[in-house]
Amino acid sequence: MAETVLTNPGQSTAQLEGWRGIAADWASDQRAFKNVSWGKAMMWIFLLSDTFIFSCFLLSYMTARMSTTVPWPNPSEVFALNIGGNHIPLILIAIMTFVLISSSGTMAMAVNFGYRRDRVRTAILMLITAAFGATFVGMQAFEWTKLIMEGVRPWGNPWGAAQFGSSFFMITGFHGTHVTIGVIFLIAIARKVWRGDFDVERRGFFTSRKGYYEIVEITGLYWHFVDLVWVFIFAFFYLW
Repeated sequence: MAETVLTNPGQSTAQLEGWRGIAADWASDQRAFKNVSWGKAMMWIFLLSDTFIFSCFLLSYMTARMSTTVPWPNPSEVFALNIGGNHIPLILIAIMTFVLISSSGTMAMAVNFGYRRDRVRTAILMLITAAFGATFVGMQAFEWTKLIMEGVRPWGNPWGAAQFGSSFFMITGFHGTHVTIGVIFLIAIARKVWRGDFDVERRGFFTSRKGYYEIVEITGLYWHFVDLVWVFIFAFFYLW
């Protein structure tokens, strides 16, 4: 493996080729995080830790479902709605998924306009994203109310395995909390963008240097993560 040592006395670390070069860059922080801000790096670290938590929840749910000897409730029946005399399975969950996935599109456009320094469109799109998120939380509250009225509890339910209730409230409640926090965060940042805090460098929480809208992208990272997690919840909890 070829190795070239820098002659510049200010650079003492050797430049290596191949896999050794990649390992050296990551180990010494020469390239990987050189141009990444602390805010963005910390958000990625937070999302990584949150990924482990959601993974543990979903793995625990799958373990409980596969190990129980009592029949597991049929999601198509449990989460069905009667509309106009018709029994429609998973209709509410489908609408919730459509709303949340649509919010990823408006968030992506907000980030795009943020880096163009178009504060009006950025703020409007962030508020639209927050409205989508609030709609999702509202429908989730309706879903919780419906199931509680039908007798679902963390310790049991009228349709079969008792673990269903605890799994449902734990996973959807934890995700719903994330969405709620995201909505609050979106509204707060949208307000700052609308007022022009990032253009006049007004001091305050989450206000970065003048003309720099990176906080919009950081908010977008969190929101896209929340949407992605819902895709896995939808697939494993509602469709399985």
